[in-house]
Amino acid sequence: MRYLLFFTCFWLAGCAVSGQGELLTVAERSDFKSTSDYEDVMSFIRQLGKLSPYIRVETIAESVEGRELPLLVIGNPLPRSPESMKKDNRIVIYIQANIHAGEVEGKEASLMFVRDLLREKDPEILRNVVLLICPLFNPDGNEQISPLNRSYQNGPVNGVGVRHNGQFLDLNRDAMKAESPELRGVIKNVFNKWDPSVFMDCHTTNGSYHVEPVTFTWMVNPNGDRSLINYMRDKMVPEMSRALLSEYKVENCFYGEFIDMGEPEKGWYFDAADTRYMTNYFGIRNRLAILNENYVYADYKSRVMGCYYLIRTLAGYASGNGPLIKGMLEEADRRTVERGMNPALADSFAIEYDVKPAPYEVTIKTYEAEQVTDPGGRRRYQKTDRQKTVTVPYFIDYYPVRSVKFPFAYLFNIHDPGLIGLLGIHGIRIERLTEPVTLEAERYDISELRGSPRLNQGHYTNTIKGSFVKVPVDFPEGTFVVRTSQPLANVAAYLLEPQSNDGLLFWNYLDRYLVPQWGSGYNHYPVFRIINPAELKTKPFAGNN
Repeated sequence: MRYLLFFTCFWLAGCAVSGQGELLTVAERSDFKSTSDYEDVMSFIRQLGKLSPYIRVETIAESVEGRELPLLVIGNPLPRSPESMKKDNRIVIYIQANIHAGEVEGKEASLMFVRDLLREKDPEILRNVVLLICPLFNPDGNEQISPLNRSYQNGPVNGVGVRHNGQFLDLNRDAMKAESPELRGVIKNVFNKWDPSVFMDCHTTNGSYHVEPVTFTWMVNPNGDRSLINYMRDKMVPEMSRALLSEYKVENCFYGEFIDMGEPEKGWYFDAADTRYMTNYFGIRNRLAILNENYVYADYKSRVMGCYYLIRTLAGYASGNGPLIKGMLEEADRRTVERGMNPALADSFAIEYDVKPAPYEVTIKTYEAEQVTDPGGRRRYQKTDRQKTVTVPYFIDYYPVRSVKFPFAYLFNIHDPGLIGLLGIHGIRIERLTEPVTLEAERYDISELRGSPRLNQGHYTNTIKGSFVKVPVDFPEGTFVVRTSQPLANVAAYLLEPQSNDGLLFWNYLDRYLVPQWGSGYNHYPVFRIINPAELKTKPFAGNN
Protein backbone atom coordinates (compact mmCIF):
# COMPACT_ATOMS: atom_id res chain seq x y z
CA MET A 1 0.00 0.00 0.00
CA ARG A 2 2.85 2.41 0.82
CA TYR A 3 4.39 1.64 -2.58
CA LEU A 4 1.08 2.31 -4.33
CA LEU A 5 0.66 5.62 -2.48
CA PHE A 6 4.22 6.66 -3.39
CA PHE A 7 3.70 5.73 -7.04
CA THR A 8 0.41 7.69 -7.19
CA CYS A 9 1.99 10.78 -5.66
CA PHE A 10 4.95 10.53 -8.03
CA TRP A 11 2.63 10.28 -11.04
CA LEU A 12 0.57 13.24 -9.92
CA ALA A 13 3.69 15.31 -9.44
CA GLY A 14 4.73 14.61 -13.01
CA CYS A 15 1.44 15.10 -14.82
CA ALA A 16 0.92 17.87 -17.37
CA VAL A 17 -0.83 20.31 -15.03
CA SER A 18 1.54 21.71 -12.40
CA GLY A 19 0.60 22.41 -8.80
CA GLN A 20 -0.08 26.03 -9.77
CA GLY A 21 -2.57 24.92 -12.42
CA GLU A 22 -0.20 25.69 -15.26
CA LEU A 23 -0.40 23.38 -18.27
CA LEU A 24 3.16 22.51 -19.29
CA THR A 25 4.72 20.09 -21.73
CA VAL A 26 7.35 17.62 -20.58
CA ALA A 27 10.00 19.75 -22.25
CA GLU A 28 8.95 22.85 -20.30
CA ARG A 29 8.58 21.29 -16.88
CA SER A 30 11.88 19.38 -17.21
CA ASP A 31 13.72 22.61 -18.10
CA PHE A 32 14.19 21.17 -21.59
CA LYS A 33 15.97 18.01 -20.48
CA SER A 34 13.27 15.53 -21.56
CA THR A 35 10.65 14.88 -24.20
CA SER A 36 7.14 13.45 -23.99
CA ASP A 37 6.24 9.80 -24.20
CA TYR A 38 2.92 8.67 -25.68
CA GLU A 39 0.89 8.95 -22.47
CA ASP A 40 2.40 12.38 -21.76
CA VAL A 41 1.14 13.61 -25.14
CA MET A 42 -2.32 12.07 -24.78
CA SER A 43 -2.67 13.42 -21.22
CA PHE A 44 -1.72 16.91 -22.40
CA ILE A 45 -4.28 16.67 -25.21
CA ARG A 46 -6.99 15.69 -22.72
CA GLN A 47 -6.14 18.77 -20.68
CA LEU A 48 -6.35 20.93 -23.81
CA GLY A 49 -9.90 19.68 -24.30
CA LYS A 50 -10.79 21.09 -20.87
CA LEU A 51 -9.15 24.41 -21.70
CA SER A 52 -11.35 25.46 -24.60
CA PRO A 53 -14.47 24.54 -26.58
CA TYR A 54 -12.59 25.28 -29.81
CA ILE A 55 -10.72 21.96 -29.99
CA ARG A 56 -11.81 18.48 -31.01
CA VAL A 57 -9.67 15.33 -31.14
CA GLU A 58 -10.00 12.87 -34.01
CA THR A 59 -7.94 9.79 -34.85
CA ILE A 60 -5.79 9.57 -37.96
CA ALA A 61 -4.94 5.88 -37.63
CA GLU A 62 -3.90 3.18 -35.22
CA SER A 63 -0.26 2.07 -35.28
CA VAL A 64 0.74 -1.57 -35.64
CA GLU A 65 1.41 -1.65 -31.88
CA GLY A 66 -2.09 -0.35 -31.16
CA ARG A 67 -1.53 3.36 -30.44
CA GLU A 68 -3.84 6.01 -31.85
CA LEU A 69 -2.43 8.93 -33.85
CA PRO A 70 -4.26 12.01 -32.55
CA LEU A 71 -5.49 14.76 -34.84
CA LEU A 72 -6.27 18.04 -33.11
CA VAL A 73 -8.95 20.04 -34.95
CA ILE A 74 -8.94 23.67 -33.82
CA GLY A 75 -11.26 26.42 -34.97
CA ASN A 76 -13.63 29.14 -33.80
CA PRO A 77 -16.20 27.95 -34.50
CA LEU A 78 -15.19 24.31 -34.79
CA PRO A 79 -16.13 22.97 -38.21
CA ARG A 80 -18.95 20.45 -37.95
CA SER A 81 -17.26 18.17 -40.47
CA PRO A 82 -14.70 18.27 -43.28
CA GLU A 83 -17.57 18.63 -45.76
CA SER A 84 -18.66 21.85 -44.07
CA MET A 85 -15.32 23.45 -45.03
CA LYS A 86 -16.40 23.53 -48.68
CA LYS A 87 -18.62 26.49 -47.80
CA ASP A 88 -16.24 27.96 -45.22
CA ASN A 89 -13.99 30.90 -46.08
CA ARG A 90 -11.30 29.80 -43.63
CA ILE A 91 -8.12 28.11 -44.85
CA VAL A 92 -7.17 24.68 -43.51
CA ILE A 93 -3.54 24.01 -42.58
CA TYR A 94 -2.05 20.76 -41.28
CA ILE A 95 1.02 20.60 -39.04
CA GLN A 96 2.67 17.24 -38.37
CA ALA A 97 5.45 16.35 -35.94
CA ASN A 98 7.52 13.37 -34.83
CA ILE A 99 7.33 11.38 -38.07
CA HIS A 100 10.90 10.46 -37.06
CA ALA A 101 10.60 9.93 -33.32
CA GLY A 102 14.17 10.96 -32.64
CA GLU A 103 13.32 14.42 -33.99
CA VAL A 104 11.12 15.72 -31.20
CA GLU A 105 11.02 19.53 -31.35
CA GLY A 106 7.80 19.74 -33.34
CA LYS A 107 6.03 17.43 -30.90
CA GLU A 108 6.71 19.74 -27.96
CA ALA A 109 6.37 22.98 -29.94
CA SER A 110 3.02 22.10 -31.53
CA LEU A 111 1.48 21.24 -28.15
CA MET A 112 2.78 24.50 -26.68
CA PHE A 113 1.40 26.45 -29.63
CA VAL A 114 -2.09 24.94 -29.35
CA ARG A 115 -2.19 25.64 -25.61
CA ASP A 116 -1.15 29.26 -26.06
CA LEU A 117 -3.52 29.83 -28.97
CA LEU A 118 -6.49 28.46 -27.05
CA ARG A 119 -5.68 30.72 -24.12
CA GLU A 120 -5.79 33.84 -26.27
CA LYS A 121 -9.02 35.84 -26.30
CA ASP A 122 -10.55 35.70 -29.78
CA PRO A 123 -7.25 35.18 -31.69
CA GLU A 124 -7.30 36.48 -35.24
CA ILE A 125 -5.73 33.24 -36.47
CA LEU A 126 -8.83 31.26 -35.52
CA ARG A 127 -11.07 33.69 -37.37
CA ASN A 128 -9.28 32.85 -40.61
CA VAL A 129 -7.73 29.41 -40.14
CA VAL A 130 -8.81 25.90 -39.20
CA LEU A 131 -5.79 24.15 -37.73
CA LEU A 132 -5.16 20.42 -37.96
CA ILE A 133 -2.24 19.26 -35.83
CA CYS A 134 -0.77 15.81 -35.27
CA PRO A 135 1.92 16.23 -32.59
CA LEU A 136 2.89 12.54 -32.57
CA PHE A 137 2.82 10.85 -35.97
CA ASN A 138 5.11 7.95 -35.03
CA PRO A 139 3.96 6.82 -31.56
CA ASP A 140 5.61 3.37 -31.76
CA GLY A 141 9.01 4.86 -32.51
CA ASN A 142 8.46 7.47 -29.80
CA GLU A 143 8.02 4.79 -27.12
CA GLN A 144 11.62 3.67 -27.61
CA ILE A 145 13.00 6.82 -25.94
CA SER A 146 16.63 6.31 -24.88
CA PRO A 147 19.71 8.51 -24.42
CA LEU A 148 21.49 6.12 -26.79
CA ASN A 149 19.37 7.28 -29.75
CA ARG A 150 20.87 10.16 -31.77
CA SER A 151 23.52 10.59 -29.08
CA TYR A 152 25.34 13.21 -31.20
CA GLN A 153 22.27 15.45 -30.94
CA ASN A 154 22.41 18.41 -28.54
CA GLY A 155 19.65 17.26 -26.16
CA PRO A 156 17.29 16.33 -24.74
CA VAL A 157 19.75 14.62 -22.41
CA ASN A 158 17.19 12.05 -21.25
CA GLY A 159 16.83 10.68 -24.75
CA VAL A 160 14.60 10.51 -27.82
CA GLY A 161 12.82 7.82 -29.81
CA VAL A 162 13.87 6.05 -33.00
CA ARG A 163 13.46 6.91 -36.66
CA HIS A 164 11.38 3.93 -37.80
CA ASN A 165 7.82 2.96 -36.94
CA GLY A 166 6.64 -0.37 -35.51
CA GLN A 167 7.12 -2.02 -38.92
CA PHE A 168 10.72 -0.79 -39.19
CA LEU A 169 9.60 1.56 -41.97
CA ASP A 170 10.80 5.12 -42.45
CA LEU A 171 7.45 6.88 -42.67
CA ASN A 172 8.99 9.73 -44.64
CA ARG A 173 9.75 7.28 -47.45
CA ASP A 174 6.25 5.79 -47.50
CA ALA A 175 4.13 8.51 -49.11
CA MET A 176 3.68 6.78 -52.47
CA LYS A 177 3.64 3.08 -51.55
CA ALA A 178 1.64 3.78 -48.35
CA GLU A 179 2.40 0.49 -46.63
CA SER A 180 2.06 1.81 -43.08
CA PRO A 181 -1.17 2.48 -41.19
CA GLU A 182 0.22 5.94 -40.40
CA LEU A 183 0.54 6.97 -44.06
CA ARG A 184 -2.67 5.30 -45.13
CA GLY A 185 -4.42 7.08 -42.31
CA VAL A 186 -3.07 10.56 -43.00
CA ILE A 187 -3.80 10.32 -46.72
CA LYS A 188 -7.36 9.10 -46.17
CA ASN A 189 -8.32 10.98 -43.02
CA VAL A 190 -6.42 14.25 -43.45
CA PHE A 191 -5.37 14.86 -47.06
CA ASN A 192 -8.43 13.37 -48.77
CA LYS A 193 -11.01 14.20 -46.11
CA TRP A 194 -9.94 17.68 -44.97
CA ASP A 195 -7.97 18.72 -48.08
CA PRO A 196 -5.65 21.14 -46.24
CA SER A 197 -4.22 23.95 -48.33
CA VAL A 198 -0.87 24.00 -46.52
CA PHE A 199 1.09 21.23 -44.78
CA MET A 200 4.22 21.52 -42.64
CA ASP A 201 6.26 18.49 -41.57
CA CYS A 202 8.62 19.04 -38.60
CA HIS A 203 12.05 17.35 -38.46
CA THR A 204 15.60 17.74 -37.10
CA THR A 205 18.65 18.04 -39.37
CA ASN A 206 21.64 15.74 -39.77
CA GLY A 207 23.70 18.03 -41.93
CA SER A 208 26.12 20.90 -42.37
CA TYR A 209 27.34 23.18 -39.60
CA HIS A 210 25.65 26.56 -39.26
CA VAL A 211 24.37 29.01 -36.63
CA GLU A 212 20.66 29.21 -37.45
CA PRO A 213 18.54 26.94 -35.17
CA VAL A 214 15.63 26.77 -37.63
CA THR A 215 15.69 25.86 -41.30
CA PHE A 216 12.83 25.19 -43.70
CA THR A 217 12.10 24.85 -47.39
CA TRP A 218 9.30 23.99 -49.82
CA MET A 219 8.06 21.16 -52.04
CA VAL A 220 10.30 20.79 -55.10
CA ASN A 221 9.30 17.84 -57.30
CA PRO A 222 9.06 19.11 -60.91
CA ASN A 223 5.90 17.13 -61.60
CA GLY A 224 4.06 19.49 -59.28
CA ASP A 225 2.46 22.73 -60.42
CA ARG A 226 5.30 25.13 -61.25
CA SER A 227 3.37 28.25 -60.28
CA LEU A 228 2.83 26.87 -56.76
CA ILE A 229 6.51 25.97 -56.40
CA ASN A 230 7.51 29.45 -57.56
CA TYR A 231 5.06 31.07 -55.15
CA MET A 232 6.67 29.20 -52.25
CA ARG A 233 10.19 29.96 -53.50
CA ASP A 234 9.70 33.64 -54.33
CA LYS A 235 7.07 34.85 -51.89
CA MET A 236 5.70 32.69 -49.07
CA VAL A 237 8.84 31.10 -47.65
CA PRO A 238 11.02 34.24 -47.95
CA GLU A 239 8.30 36.31 -46.25
CA MET A 240 7.98 33.75 -43.47
CA SER A 241 11.76 33.76 -43.04
CA ARG A 242 11.82 37.53 -42.66
CA ALA A 243 8.89 37.51 -40.23
CA LEU A 244 10.44 34.77 -38.11
CA LEU A 245 13.54 36.92 -37.65
CA SER A 246 11.92 40.34 -37.34
CA GLU A 247 8.93 39.42 -35.16
CA TYR A 248 10.36 36.60 -33.03
CA LYS A 249 14.15 37.15 -33.28
CA VAL A 250 14.70 33.57 -34.46
CA GLU A 251 17.65 33.24 -36.81
CA ASN A 252 16.80 30.95 -39.69
CA CYS A 253 17.77 29.96 -43.21
CA PHE A 254 16.41 27.79 -45.97
CA TYR A 255 17.09 24.09 -45.45
CA GLY A 256 19.98 22.43 -47.23
CA GLU A 257 23.58 21.33 -46.96
CA PHE A 258 26.83 22.63 -48.32
CA ILE A 259 28.04 20.95 -51.48
CA ASP A 260 31.48 20.96 -49.87
CA MET A 261 31.77 21.80 -46.15
CA GLY A 262 35.45 22.61 -46.74
CA GLU A 263 34.53 25.13 -49.44
CA PRO A 264 31.05 26.39 -48.58
CA GLU A 265 31.26 28.99 -51.35
CA LYS A 266 30.44 26.22 -53.86
CA GLY A 267 26.81 26.38 -52.83
CA TRP A 268 23.97 25.22 -50.64
CA TYR A 269 21.76 22.41 -51.98
CA PHE A 270 18.60 20.44 -51.24
CA ASP A 271 18.62 16.90 -52.60
CA ALA A 272 15.32 15.29 -51.48
CA ALA A 273 13.12 15.82 -54.55
CA ASP A 274 11.35 12.46 -54.78
CA THR A 275 7.66 12.04 -53.96
CA ARG A 276 8.24 9.33 -51.36
CA TYR A 277 8.97 12.32 -49.09
CA MET A 278 5.70 13.62 -47.68
CA THR A 279 6.15 17.29 -48.56
CA ASN A 280 6.88 16.52 -52.22
CA TYR A 281 3.96 14.08 -52.31
CA PHE A 282 1.71 16.84 -51.00
CA GLY A 283 3.11 19.15 -53.66
CA ILE A 284 2.06 16.89 -56.55
CA ARG A 285 -1.45 16.98 -55.06
CA ASN A 286 -1.45 20.71 -56.02
CA ARG A 287 -1.09 21.90 -52.45
CA LEU A 288 1.57 23.89 -50.56
CA ALA A 289 4.09 22.09 -48.36
CA ILE A 290 6.90 23.12 -46.04
CA LEU A 291 9.68 20.90 -44.71
CA ASN A 292 10.93 22.16 -41.34
CA GLU A 293 14.35 20.94 -40.20
CA ASN A 294 15.54 22.19 -36.80
CA TYR A 295 19.32 22.36 -36.44
CA VAL A 296 20.61 19.27 -34.65
CA TYR A 297 23.60 20.98 -32.98
CA ALA A 298 21.62 23.89 -31.52
CA ASP A 299 20.56 23.37 -27.92
CA TYR A 300 17.24 21.60 -27.37
CA LYS A 301 15.39 24.62 -25.97
CA SER A 302 16.43 26.80 -28.92
CA ARG A 303 15.22 24.12 -31.33
CA VAL A 304 11.85 23.76 -29.61
CA MET A 305 11.27 27.49 -29.31
CA GLY A 306 12.43 28.11 -32.86
CA CYS A 307 9.97 25.49 -34.12
CA TYR A 308 7.24 27.04 -31.95
CA TYR A 309 7.70 30.43 -33.54
CA LEU A 310 7.90 28.90 -37.03
CA ILE A 311 4.50 27.26 -36.44
CA ARG A 312 3.14 30.61 -35.24
CA THR A 313 4.65 32.35 -38.28
CA LEU A 314 3.05 29.85 -40.67
CA ALA A 315 -0.33 30.21 -38.97
CA GLY A 316 -0.06 33.99 -39.17
CA TYR A 317 0.92 33.93 -42.84
CA ALA A 318 -1.95 31.59 -43.71
CA SER A 319 -4.35 33.77 -41.73
CA GLY A 320 -3.36 36.85 -43.69
CA ASN A 321 -3.22 35.21 -47.12
CA GLY A 322 -5.92 32.55 -47.03
CA PRO A 323 -8.11 33.77 -49.93
CA LEU A 324 -5.05 34.24 -52.17
CA ILE A 325 -3.73 30.74 -51.41
CA LYS A 326 -7.10 29.04 -51.84
CA GLY A 327 -7.61 30.82 -55.16
CA MET A 328 -4.19 29.69 -56.40
CA LEU A 329 -4.91 26.08 -55.48
CA GLU A 330 -8.28 26.15 -57.24
CA GLU A 331 -6.56 27.44 -60.36
CA ALA A 332 -3.90 24.71 -60.15
CA ASP A 333 -6.63 22.06 -59.91
CA ARG A 334 -8.47 23.61 -62.85
CA ARG A 335 -5.30 23.59 -64.99
CA THR A 336 -4.64 19.95 -64.10
CA VAL A 337 -8.15 18.85 -65.03
CA GLU A 338 -8.10 20.82 -68.31
CA ARG A 339 -4.71 19.37 -69.26
CA GLY A 340 -6.09 15.85 -68.87
CA MET A 341 -9.11 16.52 -71.08
CA ASN A 342 -6.87 17.16 -74.10
CA PRO A 343 -3.13 16.88 -73.32
CA ALA A 344 -1.03 19.17 -75.49
CA LEU A 345 2.17 18.08 -77.19
CA ALA A 346 4.18 19.96 -74.56
CA ASP A 347 2.38 18.39 -71.58
CA SER A 348 4.78 15.89 -70.08
CA PHE A 349 5.69 13.85 -67.03
CA ALA A 350 9.30 13.98 -65.81
CA ILE A 351 10.90 10.57 -65.26
CA GLU A 352 14.37 12.03 -64.65
CA TYR A 353 15.28 15.45 -63.28
CA ASP A 354 18.23 17.57 -62.26
CA VAL A 355 18.69 20.69 -60.17
CA LYS A 356 19.81 24.26 -60.81
CA PRO A 357 20.15 27.28 -58.50
CA ALA A 358 17.19 29.42 -57.47
CA PRO A 359 17.08 32.92 -59.02
CA TYR A 360 18.60 34.37 -55.85
CA GLU A 361 21.45 33.47 -53.51
CA VAL A 362 21.06 32.62 -49.83
CA THR A 363 23.08 33.69 -46.81
CA ILE A 364 24.21 31.08 -44.28
CA LYS A 365 26.05 31.74 -41.03
CA THR A 366 28.46 28.85 -40.94
CA TYR A 367 31.81 27.84 -39.45
CA GLU A 368 35.15 27.05 -40.92
CA ALA A 369 35.72 23.30 -40.89
CA GLU A 370 38.84 21.17 -40.78
CA GLN A 371 39.33 17.64 -42.04
CA VAL A 372 40.09 15.06 -39.38
CA THR A 373 40.51 11.30 -39.37
CA ASP A 374 38.21 9.37 -37.06
CA PRO A 375 39.29 6.17 -35.24
CA GLY A 376 37.93 4.08 -38.11
CA GLY A 377 40.24 5.81 -40.60
CA ARG A 378 37.52 7.82 -42.29
CA ARG A 379 38.10 11.44 -43.26
CA ARG A 380 35.41 13.89 -42.18
CA TYR A 381 34.94 17.58 -41.47
CA GLN A 382 35.02 18.93 -37.93
CA LYS A 383 33.60 22.32 -37.02
CA THR A 384 35.95 24.96 -35.63
CA ASP A 385 34.95 27.97 -33.52
CA ARG A 386 35.72 30.33 -36.39
CA GLN A 387 32.40 31.61 -37.70
CA LYS A 388 32.01 32.84 -41.26
CA THR A 389 29.03 34.11 -43.22
CA VAL A 390 28.64 33.12 -46.86
CA THR A 391 26.18 34.14 -49.57
CA VAL A 392 25.96 31.32 -52.09
CA PRO A 393 23.80 29.76 -54.83
CA TYR A 394 20.88 27.68 -53.54
CA PHE A 395 20.47 24.53 -55.64
CA ILE A 396 16.75 23.81 -55.27
CA ASP A 397 15.04 24.32 -58.65
CA TYR A 398 14.42 20.83 -60.04
CA TYR A 399 13.68 20.53 -63.75
CA PRO A 400 13.01 17.60 -66.13
CA VAL A 401 15.85 16.11 -68.15
CA ARG A 402 13.85 13.15 -69.52
CA SER A 403 10.08 13.13 -69.89
CA VAL A 404 7.21 11.24 -71.47
CA LYS A 405 4.07 12.77 -72.95
CA PHE A 406 1.24 13.14 -70.49
CA PRO A 407 -1.61 10.78 -71.47
CA PHE A 408 -5.37 11.21 -71.67
CA ALA A 409 -5.97 8.07 -69.59
CA TYR A 410 -4.45 4.88 -68.21
CA LEU A 411 -6.25 1.57 -68.83
CA PHE A 412 -5.52 -1.82 -67.26
CA ASN A 413 -7.21 -5.16 -66.87
CA ILE A 414 -5.54 -6.69 -63.85
CA HIS A 415 -7.90 -7.24 -60.94
CA ASP A 416 -5.30 -6.72 -58.27
CA PRO A 417 -6.63 -5.62 -54.85
CA GLY A 418 -3.25 -4.18 -53.88
CA LEU A 419 -3.08 -1.94 -56.94
CA ILE A 420 -6.75 -0.93 -56.85
CA GLY A 421 -6.63 -0.40 -53.11
CA LEU A 422 -3.57 1.84 -53.27
CA LEU A 423 -5.09 4.04 -55.97
CA GLY A 424 -8.20 4.34 -53.84
CA ILE A 425 -6.25 5.27 -50.72
CA HIS A 426 -4.61 8.11 -52.61
CA GLY A 427 -8.04 9.38 -53.63
CA ILE A 428 -7.58 8.72 -57.33
CA ARG A 429 -10.84 8.39 -59.23
CA ILE A 430 -11.21 5.01 -60.95
CA GLU A 431 -13.84 4.06 -63.55
CA ARG A 432 -14.70 0.91 -65.50
CA LEU A 433 -15.70 0.52 -69.14
CA THR A 434 -19.39 -0.23 -69.59
CA GLU A 435 -18.86 -1.59 -73.08
CA PRO A 436 -15.89 -2.89 -75.13
CA VAL A 437 -13.76 -0.46 -77.10
CA THR A 438 -10.79 -0.71 -79.48
CA LEU A 439 -8.24 2.06 -79.09
CA GLU A 440 -4.76 2.98 -80.24
CA ALA A 441 -2.72 2.66 -77.08
CA GLU A 442 0.88 2.91 -75.97
CA ARG A 443 2.21 -0.36 -74.60
CA TYR A 444 5.51 -0.47 -72.73
CA ASP A 445 7.69 -3.40 -73.80
CA ILE A 446 10.33 -4.34 -71.26
CA SER A 447 13.87 -5.10 -72.41
CA GLU A 448 15.55 -5.16 -68.99
CA LEU A 449 14.30 -5.42 -65.42
CA ARG A 450 16.58 -5.34 -62.40
CA GLY A 451 15.95 -5.45 -58.70
CA SER A 452 18.22 -3.45 -56.41
CA PRO A 453 21.07 -5.43 -54.79
CA ARG A 454 20.15 -4.08 -51.35
CA LEU A 455 16.78 -3.91 -49.63
CA ASN A 456 15.18 -0.47 -49.52
CA GLN A 457 12.33 -0.18 -46.98
CA GLY A 458 11.79 -3.93 -47.30
CA HIS A 459 11.87 -3.87 -51.12
CA TYR A 460 14.31 -4.87 -53.82
CA THR A 461 13.18 -1.89 -55.85
CA ASN A 462 13.00 -2.19 -59.62
CA THR A 463 14.68 -0.30 -62.41
CA ILE A 464 13.44 -0.89 -65.93
CA LYS A 465 14.46 -0.38 -69.54
CA GLY A 466 12.23 -0.65 -72.55
CA SER A 467 10.20 1.35 -75.03
CA PHE A 468 6.65 2.39 -75.83
CA VAL A 469 5.03 0.98 -78.93
CA LYS A 470 1.73 2.12 -80.41
CA VAL A 471 -0.67 -0.78 -80.90
CA PRO A 472 -4.43 -1.25 -81.36
CA VAL A 473 -5.87 -2.86 -78.23
CA ASP A 474 -9.30 -4.41 -77.65
CA PHE A 475 -10.36 -3.38 -74.16
CA PRO A 476 -13.26 -5.47 -72.81
CA GLU A 477 -16.15 -4.28 -70.69
CA GLY A 478 -15.00 -3.89 -67.09
CA THR A 479 -11.53 -2.57 -67.96
CA PHE A 480 -10.27 -0.16 -65.31
CA VAL A 481 -9.88 3.46 -66.44
CA VAL A 482 -7.96 6.25 -64.73
CA ARG A 483 -8.52 9.53 -66.55
CA THR A 484 -5.99 12.31 -66.10
CA SER A 485 -8.73 14.96 -66.12
CA GLN A 486 -8.85 14.88 -62.32
CA PRO A 487 -7.08 17.01 -59.69
CA LEU A 488 -4.87 14.12 -58.54
CA ALA A 489 -3.65 13.28 -62.04
CA ASN A 490 -0.03 13.91 -61.08
CA VAL A 491 -0.29 11.32 -58.30
CA ALA A 492 -1.91 8.87 -60.71
CA ALA A 493 0.87 9.37 -63.25
CA TYR A 494 3.55 8.91 -60.61
CA LEU A 495 2.03 5.57 -59.60
CA LEU A 496 1.16 4.23 -63.06
CA GLU A 497 4.02 5.33 -65.33
CA PRO A 498 6.39 2.37 -65.83
CA GLN A 499 9.55 4.48 -65.60
CA SER A 500 8.47 6.45 -62.51
CA ASN A 501 11.03 6.45 -59.69
CA ASP A 502 8.27 6.15 -57.06
CA GLY A 503 5.58 4.15 -58.80
CA LEU A 504 3.90 0.78 -58.62
CA LEU A 505 6.60 -0.92 -60.68
CA PHE A 506 9.45 0.61 -58.69
CA TRP A 507 7.97 -0.55 -55.37
CA ASN A 508 7.27 -4.11 -56.61
CA TYR A 509 3.46 -3.90 -56.70
CA LEU A 510 3.44 -5.36 -60.23
CA ASP A 511 6.25 -7.94 -60.04
CA ARG A 512 4.02 -10.98 -60.56
CA TYR A 513 2.79 -9.62 -63.91
CA LEU A 514 6.16 -8.78 -65.46
CA VAL A 515 7.83 -12.16 -66.05
CA PRO A 516 6.28 -15.34 -67.56
CA GLN A 517 6.43 -18.49 -65.46
CA TRP A 518 8.26 -20.39 -68.19
CA GLY A 519 10.76 -19.29 -70.79
CA SER A 520 12.77 -16.11 -71.14
CA GLY A 521 11.89 -12.50 -71.76
CA TYR A 522 9.25 -10.34 -70.14
CA ASN A 523 5.57 -9.70 -70.31
CA HIS A 524 4.62 -6.20 -71.37
CA TYR A 525 3.86 -3.64 -68.67
CA PRO A 526 0.18 -4.24 -67.78
CA VAL A 527 -0.95 -0.59 -67.80
CA PHE A 528 -1.68 1.00 -71.19
CA ARG A 529 -1.48 4.71 -71.98
CA ILE A 530 -4.15 6.37 -74.14
CA ILE A 531 -2.50 9.48 -75.52
CA ASN A 532 -5.26 11.18 -77.49
CA PRO A 533 -8.76 12.02 -76.25
CA ALA A 534 -11.15 9.15 -76.82
CA GLU A 535 -14.80 8.47 -76.15
CA LEU A 536 -14.86 6.08 -73.20
CA LYS A 537 -18.20 4.89 -71.85
CA THR A 538 -17.60 4.29 -68.21
CA LYS A 539 -19.16 4.14 -64.77
CA PRO A 540 -17.51 4.93 -61.42
CA PHE A 541 -15.74 1.99 -59.82
CA ALA A 542 -17.73 0.88 -56.79
CA GLY A 543 -14.55 0.50 -54.76
CA ASN A 544 -13.62 4.21 -55.00
CA ASN A 545 -12.99 5.62 -51.51
